[in-house]
Amino acid sequence: MASTEREKRTISAMTRIYCRDRHGNKELCEECRALLAYAFKRIDHCMFGPDKPACNDCTVHCYGPKMREKVKEIMRHSGPKMVYRHPVMAFMHLIK
Repeated sequence: MASTEREKRTISAMTRIYCRDRHGNKELCEECRALLAYAFKRIDHCMFGPDKPACNDCTVHCYGPKMREKVKEIMRHSGPKMVYRHPVMAFMHLIK
């Protein structure tokens, strides 16, 4: 699987966990759907292409400040839960 597809699956899973826990939704709310669409667009248009680094390690930060903070919030909340809900995905995310 390409790293961009794996990254999309990971941010999707993390966003679903966050939305379910924080917003009480089984399906993504409008705010979380918009953030996920934004993240997908950024992943798809990354200047590094398939060799892109993890966003946290990137030298070019293409996320706007508000969206970057929101993604950090989602990752802080969902990251520890990924180990239990999606262990293989969490492991792959850590080694990247």
